[in-house]
Amino acid sequence: MRRSGDTLPVVVGTHVCTDSPTISHKPVPFMGSPVAFADIGREEVTPDMDAVLSIDTTKGNRIVKWRGFALTPTVKEGWILKVSDDLLTIMEIATGRIPRVCPITTQDITPYGNGIDHLNSIMQPCTATDKPVVGVPITTESVVPGSATGAHPEDIAEATTFCVEVAKAHGKGICSFYSEEEWGIIERKYGPLKLLQTPGRA
Repeated sequence: MRRSGDTLPVVVGTHVCTDSPTISHKPVPFMGSPVAFADIGREEVTPDMDAVLSIDTTKGNRIVKWRGFALTPTVKEGWILKVSDDLLTIMEIATGRIPRVCPITTQDITPYGNGIDHLNSIMQPCTATDKPVVGVPITTESVVPGSATGAHPEDIAEATTFCVEVAKAHGKGICSFYSEEEWGIIERKYGPLKLLQTPGRA
């Protein structure tokens, strides 16, 4: 796209580890990291980001049971907000199917290393920013360990198409990750939950 003069206002962050450890976890082992997730978050999330799509294979669980990809609800400053209608619409257009939503819990949006179970690390960027974060899990019908998973090009292509379409729409101001009006009500009535972005109390 860039070579053709079609540029998008996006920042792409990732990390590569050639010797990633595995972590004991049920139903299958997790992929670990020799670098603390807090350090990874600081490198992957930049202050100039308006919103974050966090893409991760989410195959080692008994919750998400379909092949392809899904969306999570929007997370902002410790709050799990409603699923964005705009993102659901773009998912329908990008896939030609009804949208699929991956459930997350409050546990999933807390930092790794706090002794609490997580679905996986897909929501970890939300611990490193005050901007809205949405997970884009790439999924399978069966339980597949991260250390053994094969890449399915068509699933990756669909998720990529979705992310490109979101970037285009968000850059034009016609795609919102959350309602700013409703966020104002939440802040006024209930206040912040930023404690959930930290390792918690000792």
